Amino acid sequence: MPICEVEITNRQGLHMRPAADFVKIANRFPCRVTVSVADKTANGKSIVDMLELAGEALQGANMRIEAEGRGAKECLEALGELIRRKFNED
Repeated sequence: MPICEVEITNRQGLHMRPAADFVKIANRFPCRVTVSVADKTANGKSIVDMLELAGEALQGANMRIEAEGRGAKECLEALGELIRRKFNED
């Protein structure tokens, strides 16, 4: 199962807009996406689940993204790039 670990570097961390962008990208791919920050885990294709990570997904936190199934590698590349671009903020 492909895994991507990325540090959240944007000032506001994960909040509504970045979470929505993340979910939008994740849903472009048919694979399953699981996201972990600290001790919390979420379905990367669910906006509700991703927003539940917001309290942990602050600037400097490490996000672990796992993808399983068809398109997993491409999905991780796209999501990792979104986070490295600071969710197009800063």
